[in-house]
Amino acid sequence: MYRYAAFVLALAFVAVLQQSHGTEVNVTDSKGKLCLYANLMVNFSVTYEITGNKNSTVEFQLPAEVKSNTSECGATSAMLKLDFGEGHSWSMNFTVSGEAYQADVIAFSYNLGDKTTFPNSASNATSTVSMKPHITGVTMDTCYSCKSNVMFESNSVNQTLWNVLIQAFVSNGSKSDRITSCSADVPTTTVTPTTHAPSTTTAAPVTNATTTAPPTTTPTPTLPTPSVGNYTIKNNETVCLLASFGLRIGVKQGDKYEEMNFETNGTTANGSCGVDSSELELTSSTVVMMFKFTNDSKKFRLHALNISGTTSSGVFVGGNTNLTLWEASVGSSYMCNKEQNYTISSTLTLFTFDLQVQPFGVKKGVFSTAEECFLDSDLSFLVPIAVGVALSFLIILVLISYLIGRRKSRTGYQSV
Repeated sequence: MYRYAAFVLALAFVAVLQQSHGTEVNVTDSKGKLCLYANLMVNFSVTYEITGNKNSTVEFQLPAEVKSNTSECGATSAMLKLDFGEGHSWSMNFTVSGEAYQADVIAFSYNLGDKTTFPNSASNATSTVSMKPHITGVTMDTCYSCKSNVMFESNSVNQTLWNVLIQAFVSNGSKSDRITSCSADVPTTTVTPTTHAPSTTTAAPVTNATTTAPPTTTPTPTLPTPSVGNYTIKNNETVCLLASFGLRIGVKQGDKYEEMNFETNGTTANGSCGVDSSELELTSSTVVMMFKFTNDSKKFRLHALNISGTTSSGVFVGGNTNLTLWEASVGSSYMCNKEQNYTISSTLTLFTFDLQVQPFGVKKGVFSTAEECFLDSDLSFLVPIAVGVALSFLIILVLISYLIGRRKSRTGYQSV
């Protein structure tokens, strides 16, 4: 009885946590009128280095008491910034797009010098991670609402948002009662199959043989090869980044794994080019992808990839900020026509087809000489040949050893 009571008490405690009111913030403009409203819950999971060259992971929640005095409201851009604890902050940037608004980036800064939150930390630095949320098409003068859990993954930080209610660009000084719901909250409609009354038939004569119909299975449909998209980024009307590829995304949500092709129709490309860092952002109707390339003056590589989107299971966000992919010399392009798959994180896989990228040193708006991946090179066909030769040599060696051993044993018998 005591154990049962303790179990019920624990469940009640969890329920209270889930029903907590979260963090509520009212941001006002220079006239004291409400311009941005937020009520949300955020859980953080941070992996950091501790003394002894080991890693530790802590989990904590965005507190109810935060400071929002550094938040900003503008006519076409706004920022919700929440400062809390000893040097930590969480922010979300918004921009107007036509008759709607969207969230462009979530940034989380955490102070590893806060020994209460990060005990035994080997660093006192402040780290910042940025993620691209899939919050688009929020109608003006409505609140964005998402009660479902939405996780944002990066290499060392995971964030889970839920019970979110946000309105940016408040026009009349008061929060709207109208809602724009996230896709994860929109219920899916299941079509009930039509049934027909069975017709009366004459039974066939009974025989001793029994025939069992094999169970029918629905095969998983094979996705077609994704179409190739060609993307160009310009700096002062000069092409500075080129990318051409077909993409497929594999997403694991819970126990369900799903793959989908990245649709090129209607996709928009944005980005920027720098001396040692370039970015490419691709936005389709269901997926947003952010590629970040870096170089060390000799070689360039894909350093970070963040993807957010919607599948049949709901909203997903994933990425990795510590990649070393698509590496080639600066001034060249990287090419891999063969299908490749890359494990970006434990929940995200990227497949590429007919890939060619050049994020630095573009001349005359066209790709420079390509450095090919190994599968495209002329040497790739030698691998199975070399393996076959090695196996043949090994078999011959074993056979010779066997014959020599057998001959020695026969010689021993003759001596006896």
